Amino acid sequence: MKKLNIATERGTILNGVLFDDTKNADTVVIAITGIHGNFYSNPFYYNIGETLNGVGGINFIYAQTNDAFSEIETYNIKSGEKEICGSWNERFSYTDEDIGAYLKFAAENYTHVILAGHSLGANKVIHYLSSHHDKNLPEHFILLSPANISYMTKGVTAQEKAIISKMIRYGKGENILPFPFMGWVICTANTAADWRLSDILNNVHVGDGDFSQAEKITHSGALVIGTYDNFTCGNPAEFLKNINNHIPTAQENKLIFIEKTGHTYQQKEQEIADVVLKLVKDWN
Repeated sequence: MKKLNIATERGTILNGVLFDDTKNADTVVIAITGIHGNFYSNPFYYNIGETLNGVGGINFIYAQTNDAFSEIETYNIKSGEKEICGSWNERFSYTDEDIGAYLKFAAENYTHVILAGHSLGANKVIHYLSSHHDKNLPEHFILLSPANISYMTKGVTAQEKAIISKMIRYGKGENILPFPFMGWVICTANTAADWRLSDILNNVHVGDGDFSQAEKITHSGALVIGTYDNFTCGNPAEFLKNINNHIPTAQENKLIFIEKTGHTYQQKEQEIADVVLKLVKDWN
C-alpha cells in the first residue's frame, strides 16, 4: 500500500491509499468512503484491495473524503496551514470537488477507471455522475449500500432541529452542536443542516422521493447491498431495485445482493471483494 495525498481545488489534502502490487496496471477502482467509513470500521476495503492486486493489471484506491473519520489532521496547500477536517465540519457541497480530485489522479495514471462508493460515498457517486457524463472517466460505477438519509435522520427531535436553526440564524453555524447529531455525530450546526435540509446527497429513498439525480446518470454499472442492511427501512432488495429503476441505464446495470450481512458486509468481506473483482473482469 502507498499513501496518497490528493489535493482538492480548495487546497485541502485528502489522504487516500493506493493498493499497487501490480506493476503497469491499466485499470483502477476508486472507492469513495462514507461517514466514518475508514479502514478500521470497514475492513472490507483491505479485502478488495488485496483481491484486486492478486490479479494482473488492476489497482485499487481507498479514497477518503472529509468524513471518513470524526476528526483527522490534514494540510491545506493554498493556505500553507494545518487543517482538522472530518465528519464534524464536512459540507456536502465538497462532493464533486473531492471525487474530481481522485478522478484527476486516476486519469493521469490509468486507462480504465471504475468509480465506486460505499454508504454515503455511494450517494456522493450518484451526485457526481448526475452532472458528469464522460463515459471514459469513469467507465462504470459501483454503488455499495447507498445511504437512506431520510431514514438516518428521522430520530432528530423537533427541539434539536430548533437548536440547529437558531445557531445558524445567529451566525453560529460553525459552532459545535450541544448534542450528538443523529445520536452519534459530533458536528457543527452547518454540517447538521446539510444532513437535514440539503438535497445534494439526499438522493435515494424508500418508495417515492426525489430521484432527479439518479435520473440524470448516463453511466452503467452495478448496485450492491447486504440483505440485512439496516439503513433501508426493512427491505434492502426493494430499496436497491427502486434506485436502479430510476437510472436510465437500468437494463444494463447489475444488481447484487450479499446474503446474510449488513451495511458494512460483516463476515462477508471476502465475498464483496470477489464481487468487485468479477465486475471489473466482466467490464474489461
